[in-house]
Amino acid sequence: MKIIYVTLMTLALTACATNDPYTGERKTSNTAKGAGIGAVAGAVLGGLTSSKQDRSKGLLRGAAVGAAVGGSTGYYMDRQEKVLREKLQGSGVRVQRDGKNIKLIMPGNITFATGSANIRADFFSVLDSVVDVIKEFKDTRVHVAGHTDSVGSDATNQRLSEERASAVKYFLVDQRVPAGRVSAEGFGERYPIASNDSDAGRQQNRRVELELESLE
Repeated sequence: MKIIYVTLMTLALTACATNDPYTGERKTSNTAKGAGIGAVAGAVLGGLTSSKQDRSKGLLRGAAVGAAVGGSTGYYMDRQEKVLREKLQGSGVRVQRDGKNIKLIMPGNITFATGSANIRADFFSVLDSVVDVIKEFKDTRVHVAGHTDSVGSDATNQRLSEERASAVKYFLVDQRVPAGRVSAEGFGERYPIASNDSDAGRQQNRRVELELESLE
């Protein structure tokens, strides 16, 4: 019963709710979620690796360590998300949070012209803002994914998506983001996020996505 009580208390303390600064909604922060998950995982590991006599102490110790690790990662990504939203406000880039990862969705109307892998000149300033954040948050890995609309053959679109992803990757590296932190991949027309039956939909599908992941 003591073990159950300690576990419940840990979860109650870590799963604190806050107001989302962008939507105003009451929700559990990602920091709290990370701490809660880490606490449970740490408690389980601590209980399993302790002797029967010391199991309660092992569970409590594991929960504390797990909460600290999980919470620190969540806090790191929370801060990074906040800075990205501030810098990219009004740029046309959509910032999407998914657990410990942050995805930057950059549609074709601000990135590449149809059939081109040359970054639009007016998009450089947006990428410069992203570079500033990546340099500030040095424990972040960046995966660049290229996508196209359905105009043209599958082979052409696959090649084009790879070239677009590589173009963004090389831009980041040229701006002194360590190459070991950046990877690139093309997916062609396989994963549309809008209908390819309209120009507006094709512009959304003709996109580059940057997924930011903590190295911790």
